[in-house]
Amino acid sequence: MLSVSMNLLMMRLCLFLLLVSKLCNGYSTKLNFYPPTCQRIECPNYDLIESGKDYEIRRYSSPMWMSTAPIDDISYVSATRTGFLRLFDYIQGKNNYHETVKMTAPVIIQVKPSDGPFCASSFVVSFYVPKKNQPNPPPAEGLHLQKWGKTYVAVRQFSGFIADDDLPREAAALSASIAGTKWAAAIDKSHAADNTTLYTVAGYNSPFEFKNRVNEIWFTFDMDKALAI
Repeated sequence: MLSVSMNLLMMRLCLFLLLVSKLCNGYSTKLNFYPPTCQRIECPNYDLIESGKDYEIRRYSSPMWMSTAPIDDISYVSATRTGFLRLFDYIQGKNNYHETVKMTAPVIIQVKPSDGPFCASSFVVSFYVPKKNQPNPPPAEGLHLQKWGKTYVAVRQFSGFIADDDLPREAAALSASIAGTKWAAAIDKSHAADNTTLYTVAGYNSPFEFKNRVNEIWFTFDMDKALAI
């Protein structure tokens, strides 16, 4: 019963925050700065490879993520809430080691969109594992570890609280920004090699932060794989 009440409370909170966001100026505006959250809590390191008009190319060096199983849902907002609550329990000690883990950023959501508007998409919600825990991350039922190798990421920033209809628009804007570059070709080649996630959403803020919210759309790709094709 308590779990149901908490879920209803979270749903109402998300709806309230989304309404506030829509009423605020600057919604979905490119921010073009390092997320302030990363000055307070740990974020994965990356090298900035290129800064273009409305996009960045970054290279992440072997980040590690604790991830949910794929969540099938027609709503990004709903799937993210489900995954985040599971990961929040994990860092609060609901893992095999009964060990608390410090909060990090970003929380990422890997998205495989559906073929139609009324079909469920697939969402994997992930928490960046702090360096302290990476040698021996606490395992937990229903979660799995993702160990990325050297990964290139095309990035677009936008602000506000994310609604379902924001994602296709922001992903299309990132695709348009990199069109005709070597990065677009590398992404196409890398994704053609296997059934990869179409795009990833990175969120850096708690639901209670209203100012300087930073969200990102990522296209991840393996540059070495793209060059080898």
